[in-house]
Amino acid sequence: MDLLKTLVDKGLRRELPTRDEALAVLSTSDDDLLDVVAAAGKVRRKWFGRRVKLNYLVNLKSGLCPEDCSYCSQRLGSKAEILKYTWLKPEQAAAAAGAGVAGGAKRVCLVASGRGPTDRDVDRVSQTISAIKEQHADVEVCACLGLLSDGQAARLRDAGADAYNHNLNTSEATYGDICTTHEYADRVSTVQQAQAAGLSACSGLIAGMGESDEDLVDVVFALRELDPDSVPVNFLIPFEGTPLAAEWNLTPQRALRILAMVRFVCPDVEVRLAGGREVQLRSMQPLALHLANSIFLGDYLTSEGQAGQADLDMIADAGFEVEGAGETTLPTHRADVAAGGCGGGACGPCGDGGDGAAAAEAAEEAGVVEAPGAEAGESASGTPRQRSELVTVRRRGAGTEVPPNA
Repeated sequence: MDLLKTLVDKGLRRELPTRDEALAVLSTSDDDLLDVVAAAGKVRRKWFGRRVKLNYLVNLKSGLCPEDCSYCSQRLGSKAEILKYTWLKPEQAAAAAGAGVAGGAKRVCLVASGRGPTDRDVDRVSQTISAIKEQHADVEVCACLGLLSDGQAARLRDAGADAYNHNLNTSEATYGDICTTHEYADRVSTVQQAQAAGLSACSGLIAGMGESDEDLVDVVFALRELDPDSVPVNFLIPFEGTPLAAEWNLTPQRALRILAMVRFVCPDVEVRLAGGREVQLRSMQPLALHLANSIFLGDYLTSEGQAGQADLDMIADAGFEVEGAGETTLPTHRADVAAGGCGGGACGPCGDGGDGAAAAEAAEEAGVVEAPGAEAGESASGTPRQRSELVTVRRRGAGTEVPPNA
């Protein structure tokens, strides 16, 4: 296929595809899927070999968010039966982070729900970063706290943070359809503040919210222009009790095409397989490793994920290897200029409550219950069969003694 040859050649040269070429990837047929994965896999291997970086998320504050992001189980007005608690103590967060490091994670992502941190919250997170670095001096720490105010990014950097995550999530044209309490421009500004402060920027998207192919290409091209070091690709988890509970729009094949398009547009950037991978990719997760070079280990912020050991087995069985602590994630030409010198990497979805992976199998957890599911079936328009039975909510904070829904 001439399209794929062109895209591989451009990816190996770090050349931006055209919009039409990116759209063409999304419109390829299932018959061509393996060819698409193989082509994007060549680009992935050129810049990242067969290494897979492991990341680990610590949920510092769960639920209780005043923002109305439609995809989020922690949103204002959400009826999702999720765990809710206020700030973890630094020692609690450090204990949870230790479980991830023990499982092989190179980066710990500290996420808190909310519009953005107060100055007191930044102090709190700074203490948590210190507690983690005291025990694990070489681990990368990514903060993920929502919209930043002036000076807060620099304070986080001075406290030892290596990176900051804030996702664009969807295209500027459709952002108002999923959130009304802040604007797309606010998200762009926060990513730019993190970069200006010397933090490695992490920003990505959520697929499966009913967006068009044009929307997906728009947001990925916008990310290419922002030039973050890592781009997490999240797939919607349609939580019961949220406005997008019925949005089961993805098939595993479409999810793979989306990942391939991201890799072609962002060839030398760390592409992270993030929230919703188990729900939307299901048994085709191993193929996604040929496209993404980074994943989260274990569970999600408010839903149960694949067991950490199963993730490690999947990586090995697919012929990949876990990236070692002494290896630099980004290619040399990016690592040399990466802010903060952390080598870049992936972090959790944004602090306003998007779901990212949290605890590996070693982290303590109890009482996981299954969320109420919509009836399975296919709509008259031919949308994918609903799989609500796959979504299970977490009922306990990983590695903490926080009681359910405290």
